[in-house]
Amino acid sequence: MTRKTAPARRMVGLTEAADHFGVCTKTLRRRIADGSLKAYRLGGKAIRVDLNEAEAALLRPMAAAGDR
Repeated sequence: MTRKTAPARRMVGLTEAADHFGVCTKTLRRRIADGSLKAYRLGGKAIRVDLNEAEAALLRPMAAAGDR
């Protein structure tokens, strides 16, 4: 019997996540506030996001021009 393991978490701060996705930190904060992006507190103030979860939440396939 084989067990599936969860992918390793890739926890990063908001600045690094914003750079990764090419958006500003304000965009990520809005997505966290509306519940579409999960964030984690590290200590008192530091906010981290898991890049794997963020990719699933933020990235969507785009239809080709002829597929409308």
